[in-house]
Amino acid sequence: MKSLRTIALKEAQTRISPEVKSPSAKISDFFGLNVFDKRKMRDFLSKDVYEKLTVAIDQGELIGHEDANQIATAMKAWAMSKGATHYTHWFQPLTGTTAEKHDAFFEPSSDGAIEKFSGAALVQQEPDASSFPNGGIRNTFEARGYTAWDPSSPAFIMESKAGKTLCVPTVFVSYTGEALDYKAPLLKALAALDKAAVDVCQYFDKSITKVNASLGIEQEYFLVDESLFNARPDLVLTGRALFGHMSAKGQQLEDHYFGSIPERVFSYMVDFENEALKLGIPLKTRHNEVAPSQFECAPIYEEINLAIDHNQLLMDLMEKVARRHNFRVLLHEKPYAGINGSGKHNNWSMITNTGKNLLAPGKTPKNNLMFLTFFVNTIKAVHEHADLLRASIASVSNDHRLGANEAPPAIISIFLGQQLNEVLDEIEHSRISKKIKEDNALWLGIPKIPQILLDNTDRNRTSPFAFTGNKFELRAVGSSANSSAPMTVLNAIVADQLTKFKVEVDKLIKKGDKKDIALLTVIKKYIKESKNIRFEGNGYSQEWEDEANLRGLSNIKTTPKALDAYVSEKTTALFTSTNIFNKRELHARHEIMLENYYKKLQIEARVIGEVANTSIIPAAIAYQNTLIENVKGLKDLGVSEEAIGVPMGIVNKLSEHLGLVKSNIDSMLEERKATNKIEDTREKSIAYDEKVKSYFETIRYHVDKLEQIVDDSVWPLPKFRELLFLK
Repeated sequence: MKSLRTIALKEAQTRISPEVKSPSAKISDFFGLNVFDKRKMRDFLSKDVYEKLTVAIDQGELIGHEDANQIATAMKAWAMSKGATHYTHWFQPLTGTTAEKHDAFFEPSSDGAIEKFSGAALVQQEPDASSFPNGGIRNTFEARGYTAWDPSSPAFIMESKAGKTLCVPTVFVSYTGEALDYKAPLLKALAALDKAAVDVCQYFDKSITKVNASLGIEQEYFLVDESLFNARPDLVLTGRALFGHMSAKGQQLEDHYFGSIPERVFSYMVDFENEALKLGIPLKTRHNEVAPSQFECAPIYEEINLAIDHNQLLMDLMEKVARRHNFRVLLHEKPYAGINGSGKHNNWSMITNTGKNLLAPGKTPKNNLMFLTFFVNTIKAVHEHADLLRASIASVSNDHRLGANEAPPAIISIFLGQQLNEVLDEIEHSRISKKIKEDNALWLGIPKIPQILLDNTDRNRTSPFAFTGNKFELRAVGSSANSSAPMTVLNAIVADQLTKFKVEVDKLIKKGDKKDIALLTVIKKYIKESKNIRFEGNGYSQEWEDEANLRGLSNIKTTPKALDAYVSEKTTALFTSTNIFNKRELHARHEIMLENYYKKLQIEARVIGEVANTSIIPAAIAYQNTLIENVKGLKDLGVSEEAIGVPMGIVNKLSEHLGLVKSNIDSMLEERKATNKIEDTREKSIAYDEKVKSYFETIRYHVDKLEQIVDDSVWPLPKFRELLFLK
């Protein structure tokens, strides 16, 4: 009987790429084809309602009941013209994935049946909240939860072979109004940033009335053949290979990075890109990443709420389309030990309604003063709330990646590049003159700030938060994460900091300082206060860990303790003052994240035990029995003890590793039983991290040793060389 691995290998080796046809030779012909965007709104809505909806989208104004009915009717007409029969409120609960409950447009009537979609159905639905994570906000018997339409993110049609569904992006809240999703707090954080940033912009340009946060998300991922994936229970159930000796060839030759894209992978990329482009996701870039079978795609920058919706939709699309190509997508941050993991680099900036990027240096002292204001306030915000930013990217999967040779360390620091560091140092150590005229030099001894080029900084891969010319890149976000969590934090802390900045500047102006002098005085103060967060060197080095400790920077390496920042007094004050979270919501999220952490480790522990006991150990024993029969045969033939020593040595090695695998699995099981009795969620998470997880690497080590000894033909799991190099 052939093993599952043997069958999987044969299937993987004979794959043929399916034919992929683009809707048109030009992307511009089908971009946004399945999106109810402003162009389609204009076609299906009256001019009056279209203008009201545009104001609601751009300025957050409320939409009246009658207008909502007209919008719903138009949306239904457009969707049905595209072949849609159902609609759903598409939302992002705290599971980490998206959610949807489909309802038909069809409704019975006295005449038979009609297609109906009302304004009430568009604006709000009750999808039931009973089985979504809530962190104690609601009781199990209080199942009610509501989804509410987010007009700023356009509705879209999701296609499948079976049919088409109109998807309406929404927030998800409890019966009592607390946020149960990622989107609701993000929208509040963006509103807070908009107000705070506009208030500060008024110092420089009265025509600025709105500031949008801008985001570009680089998405890294691995591909593995579907048959090989299905032959690995660990990949199926946890997203990562819990066992596996490193392939003789990995990424050491650096020949995969930016290399020629394999034909089968290229076919898959074109297919999911076409689907994404039809949904208005502006994908621009595709390429091979560093590790074998690792790839990346990236869109053009968008308004942050839309960018995150698109990234969540993209990950869903990538997984669905992969099945058409007999692939599976691995979005886990570290699916394979020994090679690079995957991140989701978040490139963040702020754009005004006048088209100015507030993090882009200008050619004049005035423009550079404006740039410095937002630049230094961002640095100050990260310095003040580094632990919270670290908590926002914490997860059981990202713990495997942070600090490895392709990802930033757990210490939050900021990389600026030599030129900008020198500029900030000069400002810090110079004396501000209050006598000079505004059109002269702003600081004694310093002429105008030199125009800062877009590519003035090197890309420091070891920095979690790096300035890259006209934006900050948060590199520490994990590839499977919903970017809403770190982006809610980043926008909230910058909004809070800008608000405090304005208070300090206004005080100085009230005392008689000229506006520019007041701005520079506070900027200089912030540069000095936040200097410890700036670091230009190698973040992987032990020297940096030692120096960071001297600077008072936190180095929280695991998730359970990192998450404490969410419920600190400092964080509570931040979020309650900006009306993004109340105290109850913060504690609920803390509870949810801790539960998610220990439950994933619980699953991994169970998979390790099951696969080792039912596949690894039996395969090793079967091979050992073959060797024992061989030894018996050699003895019967009268072969010398020296010759028999070779197979006997292997038998003994197998026994040694088998014994250690089994004893550690049994000990892990007992530890897991004890840990499961702990009632406090934080204590249970820490115990899973420090006690249960501590067995994982030991068990893996001895299983991987067995893999190197056992006959290749009987080893049950596809090996790394097969997972990584069969494309």
